[in-house]
Amino acid sequence: MQRRARLYRYWLPPILCAAAIFFASTSALSAENTGSALAAVINAFVGHPLTTSQFNVIHFLVRKAGHLTEYAILGALLFRAFRGEERGWRLRWALYAVAVAALYAASDELHQSFVPGRTPAVADVLIDAAGATLVQVLFFRR
Repeated sequence: MQRRARLYRYWLPPILCAAAIFFASTSALSAENTGSALAAVINAFVGHPLTTSQFNVIHFLVRKAGHLTEYAILGALLFRAFRGEERGWRLRWALYAVAVAALYAASDELHQSFVPGRTPAVADVLIDAAGATLVQVLFFRR
């Protein structure tokens, strides 16, 4: 039973994170569907609507920051899962975490190629892998 508890403790969080990322790849969170919500938030802060080109730049940056952040979180959770009960930082754990996150990012983009309103992008895989890598660097420096 103790082994099963450790399995849930360390592997359930990255699995749930991956599931959340999968949901984010559906048409529900496509750029078309997130634009109006982001516009409302920006208008509340700025006090007036932005021009279309201004909004498009901000919308693009927010979406790419989302990629970086969600995969940084996944990378951190994967590192923790690979590390398990041990403490510290090891290159092996970090490389496993980045590799799994990058493979998941590639599969996520493949998934998006089948979702109406979504388009896959190799650049997104690179951003995702950068997020997973960034968190490993932060762990190493800590």
